[in-house]
Amino acid sequence: MRLIQMHTVRFTGAALAAIPLALGALTAQSSAQDASPSPTGTSGTFGSGCSALSQNVDTAKDKVVDAAAAYPQLSQLVSAAVRAHLTDTLNDKPAVTIFAPNNEAFKKVTASQLSSLLSNEGQLKKVLTYHVVDKEIKPDQLADGSFTTLEGGKLTTSGSGTDFKVDGKANIVCGNIKAANATIYVIDSVLQPPS
Repeated sequence: MRLIQMHTVRFTGAALAAIPLALGALTAQSSAQDASPSPTGTSGTFGSGCSALSQNVDTAKDKVVDAAAAYPQLSQLVSAAVRAHLTDTLNDKPAVTIFAPNNEAFKKVTASQLSSLLSNEGQLKKVLTYHVVDKEIKPDQLADGSFTTLEGGKLTTSGSGTDFKVDGKANIVCGNIKAANATIYVIDSVLQPPS
């Protein structure tokens, strides 16, 4: 019972702290993340940003929104998912891939654009579900990928080695983070669905 209470407090606290969209500084990486494995392997993370991505607990057994809440660098994304009422939708999916904008990605959005987006639940849901693919995408599928998102649009991935882009714009800064029902690729830009 205590673990459930602590888990709920951790998630709720992370979501509530992120609602004002305060930007947190990046902290040292936990030993659970490894920045060096090849993206062709399915175990371990890859990307230049993994060393800066800290986590509060091991997330492999957590559903995706709870897993994302364990990473302070994803606090704005978690806050936005809560505002858009997507928590249950994402946590109930059996296997998804999330291209998760980090807090640095949200800094690239102007304050007025962000305020407008956060105040329009329908538009917020559209933007966030464009970051989600309803199946597992393995690292070896990123080199030349085209995937249909929950929003209904297509997003593309390209690159090689450990350098990949989403829609030709967002860099995957840390990839192949595992949650119980998801694979997370942290990106450095907020994606916009096609008009």
